[in-house]
Amino acid sequence: MQSPLPVRDGVNATRLRLPEEGPWDTAMDYMMHRWGHIDPQGIEDRFDAGEIVGEGGVPLSRDTRLEDHTFIWYYRTLPPETRLPVEISILHQDEHLLVVDKPHFLPTTPGGTYIQESALVRLRNQLDLPDLIPMHRLDRMTAGVLLFSTNPETRGRYQVLFEKRQVQKEYECVSAAEPAPGHPAVEFPVVVRNRMTKSRSYLLAEVVDGEPNAETRIERLETFDGGTPHGADGGTERLARYRLEPHTGKTHQLRVHMASLGLGIVNDAFYPDLLDKAPDDYTKTLQLLARGIKFTDPISGKPVEYRSSLELSEVVRARP
Repeated sequence: MQSPLPVRDGVNATRLRLPEEGPWDTAMDYMMHRWGHIDPQGIEDRFDAGEIVGEGGVPLSRDTRLEDHTFIWYYRTLPPETRLPVEISILHQDEHLLVVDKPHFLPTTPGGTYIQESALVRLRNQLDLPDLIPMHRLDRMTAGVLLFSTNPETRGRYQVLFEKRQVQKEYECVSAAEPAPGHPAVEFPVVVRNRMTKSRSYLLAEVVDGEPNAETRIERLETFDGGTPHGADGGTERLARYRLEPHTGKTHQLRVHMASLGLGIVNDAFYPDLLDKAPDDYTKTLQLLARGIKFTDPISGKPVEYRSSLELSEVVRARP
């Protein structure tokens, strides 16, 4: 549903669905029930200023009946955010698409404590593109190629490509060269297929019994000595760079599939073991990179490919 309020400071207005019935006479009564314990005066001021609107942008008043609107929109009060010490690089821009290299630690879209400090909001403000929308997402800890639509009129034609799996994605990661103890040896290339699920209430994705819904082809590209001392003897672990080609797009799919082989990705705080939450360490990036993406452009009809200019730190460290 189209918001009647424009993007402000790079952020969309928040949409709220009002209940059809309840012990509230007005829309403001309901909002007080939800958030009055946080900022009752702020809610009253927004109604008085006409900053809370219904469909068509009609301003609501303190007396607007609950049943008068199904959806209402308003701007959230955004808390101050410390700018993350990472930058976005633009790889390509035209009248339909924006392609960027998203850095590690920057989320794709606003969420939780990251609103202004998301790739979407940064780029909307930096490029003055309020209609910018991501075509897909990368985890906050994953870096690499990320596509945005710049044109609402042609957006649907690109969305269909992703919906029909007509977009080929390629990732790279760094993991141990050999599986962890207790896991069998792996003959590459290998295709991992299983059934994955992730609930809203649980942080991690899980592999469960059932018809496979996640598939990744994994190829080992090279092996090298890691740059970080490992073990009691102070030696370095033998690492490898892998190419990952997901044929599906489940949350955390690549991280789960690598961990299932006993090859958990370097600096992964989730898989195979969930580590205690700690402040971001910008010297220890998750060694997972969205290397490239290719498809037939629905506007030009020509094949296109976009490649990341980033390199994984463990690979750079190992080079002479």
